[in-house]
Amino acid sequence: MGKDKNPRRVAENEAMAKTRMLRTSPQKLNLVAQMIRGKKVDKALADLTFSHKRIAVDVKKCLQSAIANAENNHGLDVDELIVAEAWVGKNLTMKRGRPRARGRFGKIIKPFAEITIKVRQVEEQA
Repeated sequence: MGKDKNPRRVAENEAMAKTRMLRTSPQKLNLVAQMIRGKKVDKALADLTFSHKRIAVDVKKCLQSAIANAENNHGLDVDELIVAEAWVGKNLTMKRGRPRARGRFGKIIKPFAEITIKVRQVEEQA
């Protein structure tokens, strides 16, 4: 007489991973997310490995987590996975300041972002 099981948020051939509190702006993170959307996961991992963007290291960790979720939790084949979706969202903003001339205060905003990566298994056409 317990609670009903929550329905899956993703389809049967999909897996997902989310990383929060990434210390970069959503605009910069979205540049890296655009780089991997729609690609096969091995190609996306290679692109992230050799990217010069600092945040690509954290995006690579999130993608590896999504691949591990697909393999271990959902029993999907790693060789047939593609990055189906990768979206970016805003998180909190640290507000700092700096004294300026004539007693004024310059506002410094340090944004955080989050990324969600969804991988999907597709059967290759021979």
